[in-house]
Amino acid sequence: MTSTITRFIGALGVTLVIAANPILTQAQGLAGAYLAGNQANRDNNYAEAARYYTQALMRDPTSPFLQQNALLAFVAKGDVQRATGIARKISSGNLGSQLADLVLIAEAIAKDDFSEAAAILKVGEQRFNPLLFGLLSGWMQLGQGQMSNAVTQFDSMENPAALRLFGQYHKALALAVVGDFEAADKILQGDENGNLRLNRGSLIAHAQILSQLDRGEEAVEILDKATRGTSDISIIQLRDDIAQNGVVDYNFIIDARQGVAEVFFTLSSFLTGEENERNSLIYARLAQFLRPDYSEAILLTAEILQDQEQYDLATKTYASLSPDDPMYVDAELGRADALQDAEKHDAAIAVLRGLASSHGHIPRVHMSLGDVLRGEDHHEEAREAYTRAVDMIPDPAPNHWFLFYARGITNERTDNWGQAEKDFRKALELSPDQPLVLNYLGYSMVEMRLNLDEAQLMIEKAVAARPQDGYITDSLGWVLYSVNKFEEAVAPMERAVELISNDPIINDHLGDVYWMVGRKREAEFQWRRALSFKPEDKDAKRIRKKLDVGLDMVLTEEKSLKDTTGNDD
Repeated sequence: MTSTITRFIGALGVTLVIAANPILTQAQGLAGAYLAGNQANRDNNYAEAARYYTQALMRDPTSPFLQQNALLAFVAKGDVQRATGIARKISSGNLGSQLADLVLIAEAIAKDDFSEAAAILKVGEQRFNPLLFGLLSGWMQLGQGQMSNAVTQFDSMENPAALRLFGQYHKALALAVVGDFEAADKILQGDENGNLRLNRGSLIAHAQILSQLDRGEEAVEILDKATRGTSDISIIQLRDDIAQNGVVDYNFIIDARQGVAEVFFTLSSFLTGEENERNSLIYARLAQFLRPDYSEAILLTAEILQDQEQYDLATKTYASLSPDDPMYVDAELGRADALQDAEKHDAAIAVLRGLASSHGHIPRVHMSLGDVLRGEDHHEEAREAYTRAVDMIPDPAPNHWFLFYARGITNERTDNWGQAEKDFRKALELSPDQPLVLNYLGYSMVEMRLNLDEAQLMIEKAVAARPQDGYITDSLGWVLYSVNKFEEAVAPMERAVELISNDPIINDHLGDVYWMVGRKREAEFQWRRALSFKPEDKDAKRIRKKLDVGLDMVLTEEKSLKDTTGNDD
């Protein structure tokens, strides 16, 4: 059902594309600003696009193309207030613009002028898809005090099924606004197809409604069922409040203005795919404009910006949540992730260390800190962070396998193999046949010449689970090489190079395999190819030695050195 809804919204979503090139005047300033704005727009750099389009509008203030593009840029960057002036200019001209209509509707609703908003919606009706028009119409009826008309409007949204689903969800929210919790509950309970669980918000709304009906135990039950194995702090807090007090305030949607914000947020959250990113961002920005403290809209906006590689805007948006907001931890984790994507690794670590200090009781915080530290090769510090998380989870669930797997890597990298193996085997206990763990543990045992038969079985299972993973396929070839099954090793090693052609280690491994089956020219080719991909200095030195004297001599010298010193160095 979810995929059907997504396709339905995507097919009817607002069209927000860059306008065709206007006929530029001879003024170099206009042409330069316009072209710079277009480039910024293509790069999703909305702040720069807004700046350049504003400069162009100063030279050609009546251009509908510049107006439309500037409007899009200002809304996307989060300056809806500034966008309203541009929207009014567009509306006064002959160029019909759904985005201008939406901005003016949002401005009117922000002023609680639902009559004006309804009039704008009615004039532009042909520019709106039935889903958006129907939901906005229903809330505008409620905003004007016409509850019965609002119910009629939501009920009129019958076909297709996705239209009805959204209509009934918002009808339930509208009923809750006026205190008719029994009717709202009846809708949210659903039908023979199950509860009406449209999104996370429907779960929160239903739980609050059930508590208002003195059905707190039922509310706790549905929250437990929906969040089992997750770490949604807000919902956990709601669950605990209901369990302790029985009744909590209904505050999910309390008026028509918030209802319209929920319309925009609902549509934004269901639009997926790169082709819908801008549509989704516009809806999220409008939701945030009407409800500035709406945590979910803020986080969704930041996530979209991060996906568009607008990391500065994303981190600024994440940082706008107050520390006392229940979703503050999610926002800070998102901010750290955006900083990582921007390759500001020290800043990301600083954010997570601060979060570990202020919210150190949450295992996920330490897990995230460990992940970033491990990514920066700070394995000892990462191990400590993972251990703090492990200590907070006395009864690990299957979804905690990655925590033990990650700590196992840090233990292996800090030469604590005994503890590393325990962590890897614990990860497999929680998630049997997990290919990442099977591969890492199996490959490590091959490198240390431990339990080679078991290592081969592990890696074979991993390859069967992920046949398109070049690194795992390389592991299979290497374990066969390590147990002197050279002919058998050729096929998986060649396949690994096909899957990942530019990895120096995989090419080096294939060279070794070729050498052992007498294909020495091909081996030398692979070693030279491996060098072209800039391996680490230690590996490069060994590859050059093989090219000089051959693999047989290198292995003989390494065995002699090991016999003399007792190590592989």
